[in-house]
Order: sequence, then C-alpha cells, then structure tokens
Amino acid sequence: MVISGHGLRLSGKRIGIDFDNTLVSYDEVFLETARKRRLVAEEFSGRKQAVRDAIRLLPDGETAWQRLQGYVYGTGMSSAQIFAGVVDFLRRACAEGHEVFIVSHKTEYGHYDPDQVSLRDAARKWMEDQGLFDEATGLSRENVFFESTRSEKLARIGRLGCSHFVDDLEEVLTDPDFPSRVKRILFSRDAGSFPDHDVSVCHDWNAVTKVLLDDNA
Repeated sequence: MVISGHGLRLSGKRIGIDFDNTLVSYDEVFLETARKRRLVAEEFSGRKQAVRDAIRLLPDGETAWQRLQGYVYGTGMSSAQIFAGVVDFLRRACAEGHEVFIVSHKTEYGHYDPDQVSLRDAARKWMEDQGLFDEATGLSRENVFFESTRSEKLARIGRLGCSHFVDDLEEVLTDPDFPSRVKRILFSRDAGSFPDHDVSVCHDWNAVTKVLLDDNA
C-alpha cells in the first residue's frame, strides 16, 4: 500500500542499490576498448580493476585511464552488461511489496571526454534498454538518483529512509557518515570475510536475493 502523494509504502523494505559495478558490469567493455586503443596487449585478460592497474603503469597512464572511463561510462555505456540475477531480484522485490531506489555517485560528465556525453543520461538510457523500468520490476524513474559527491549520496540514502543498501565499495558502507540504521550489503565477487560483522558480503545477485528476500534481513 502507498501513501497518496508521498510514494512511501506502509509495508515492505526500502532497498537502496548502487549503480556502477553493482547493477552493471563494465568488465568486458573496459577490456575490449582498452585493447582497441592499444592500452593493453591483445592477449591481456582481466576485469576492470586489472585493466585499470595495467593502464596506470603506462606513461601518463592516469590520464589515459580517465579518458577510457569517460568513454565507457558515456558513449560506450550501451556495451555494458547487467549482472545476472538483477532483473529476477527486482521482479521479486516488486511482487513482495518492497520499494527499490538507485542511488549512485556519478558526475554529470566524464573527465577528458571530448564529446561531453552526459553520464547520467547514458545510465538512464541503459536502464531503459535493459527493461529495468518495466512494470514488472517496480523500479520507477523517479527512484533513480545520481549525486555529485559521496557525501551527497550518503545524505540521499538517509533522506530516502532506506532500510537496506547494496554497494560494491567497502569505503562507502564503512564511511562514518553512512546512515547508522541502514543494513549494509557489500556486493563483491572477490571479498572474503569482512571485519565488520554488520556488513553482509554477497558474491552474486543470488546471494543478495537470499539476504534481502529470503533471510528476513
């Protein structure tokens, strides 16, 4: 049930989700674009972080990496992939009466992007193309927020009254300004045990679904 004029549900969880590297995977597009630009060798393989680390070793590597990011998050966004299990999670969350928000630290434009493509518009278009705004997912366009700084992102999570938040960055979830009453889920394919026992670690979206929808978190 929804309170008229406010969009606040009387029951159900208010689940916040980060965007980059949480809903969307850039591993393949970073690798392929880096190869095409000859920033890494054709035989190079690895995820986004491995590509980043390799490029940063090059002369003027940090600038090259920033330019690559500007392209991937903008013009190249259409080649990014959605993580397996995300759509199923959204559909089930909607069916069970939960409300989902996307809250992302994303600047309007990328550094060193000569085309000055709006990264936020590119992200919204990607979500549209992935069917994330379909009625069955329950995700509203009005529930997508892009913030210019981490501090603004954390403040938004608090104002939305999120009961849970999923993020791929440990530093976001452990930030002293992270809203204290929000239950934290770290989405990481590589993380092992986490020193903060109040943070649930999930290696894929099946695990996120279990924590949020099966375990009564």
